[in-house]
Amino acid sequence: MENHDKAQLLSFLKTLPPVEFCCVYGSFLHPNNPGSAKSTMVDCILGVSNPRQWHSENLTLNNDHYSSWMVLLGGARLITDVADELGVGVHFNPFVSWNDKMFKYGVVRMQDLVQDILNWERFYLSGRLQKPVHVLLDNLDIANVNSVNLRAAMSAALLLLPSKFTEEELYAKICSLSYMGDLRMLFAEDRNKDGGLLAARSLVSSLPPMVRSQMGMKLGEKKVLCDSGRVIQEIVIGSKDEAAKCMQTILRRKVMVSSARQALSGLLAAGGINGMRYLGAKMSKAWKSWR
Repeated sequence: MENHDKAQLLSFLKTLPPVEFCCVYGSFLHPNNPGSAKSTMVDCILGVSNPRQWHSENLTLNNDHYSSWMVLLGGARLITDVADELGVGVHFNPFVSWNDKMFKYGVVRMQDLVQDILNWERFYLSGRLQKPVHVLLDNLDIANVNSVNLRAAMSAALLLLPSKFTEEELYAKICSLSYMGDLRMLFAEDRNKDGGLLAARSLVSSLPPMVRSQMGMKLGEKKVLCDSGRVIQEIVIGSKDEAAKCMQTILRRKVMVSSARQALSGLLAAGGINGMRYLGAKMSKAWKSWR
């Protein structure tokens, strides 16, 4: 990211209430890609300690960023409740025009962000943070916490890849993890996988605890004696392919549920006109990917 762009984004942040964390993601970071023109929307994730209080302050500063019906019917309380109960804990304000740029920023509770990073509880923001992002503000060292997420993503990708692969294929597989629940991806077939049980067990052991627990419920668990002399529960893995398919099923469901909930929450949050603009932009992007 160029210094001019960074300075402009930091200036935009100053128009909002204080945040603990901010990162930019998406096509704005790839200006050389086709379609990443000057008019590209800037996508941001904002981490705050108390979303309701933050939205209350932001409504005073930037009332026009929000859907009018949400402001009239419930204000900060309704905005936060829709994000938490219908969505995945993130409220997005899209199509925010400032200084000749268009912004979309998502506001999330810091505790929820950390939990998703460490446990893949929703596998929503954690998936975005597995891809290239530019951190603008990080008061709580989220970049360091995210290293756990990145290592887990590496293990998940290796579990899904064949025994021989290129560096480019590894990066592509990591980036594809959070798209596995996308309807466009449901019918995509993975190539034949090959690899030993020892490697598969090692990779599974590096996955987030919540994912391992769900895999254990599906595949079964057994008690084993580890090197330290402790008895631990180990997932019963018949083959790397079996483990990969089980993990893929779990992640796909997480992505499908989270993306559906966030889509509904996003449409409500954006309001009528902006909601249709947002949906139209998503459909256009999907259509281009098919072509």
